[in-house]
Amino acid sequence: MLHHVELYVSDLERSIAFWTPFLALLGYEADRWSGGMNYVRGREDTYLCLLPADPAHVGAGYHRKRVGLNHLAFRATSREQVDQIARWLQANGHRLLYEDRHPHAGGPNYYAVFCEDPDRFKLEVVAPDQA
Repeated sequence: MLHHVELYVSDLERSIAFWTPFLALLGYEADRWSGGMNYVRGREDTYLCLLPADPAHVGAGYHRKRVGLNHLAFRATSREQVDQIARWLQANGHRLLYEDRHPHAGGPNYYAVFCEDPDRFKLEVVAPDQA
């Protein structure tokens, strides 16, 4: 359905430091180019691209409750992968969202981890259906 998603970030190097290991845990490889960083997984056509925001627009920041992107959700291969990502986030000083309800913040039959990237883009990694 999607070909690619581009995210403008306030500090490209800081974002790369977060996104590269985060997405590596999901099987994505980083592909640096002159304008930013692409993340691709295997032979899939869809990719994620990080680009540096124009300094004139950085001050406004990002907030997921404004008009625009609310969050990105990635598919995990298993509950174990969700747990591995949660451990990586915590070990690297990244806060889990809804920690008091983790890993069932999405409901009793929904197994996922929620976090934010350095610019506060909300991210979700969800395990396959357990039914």
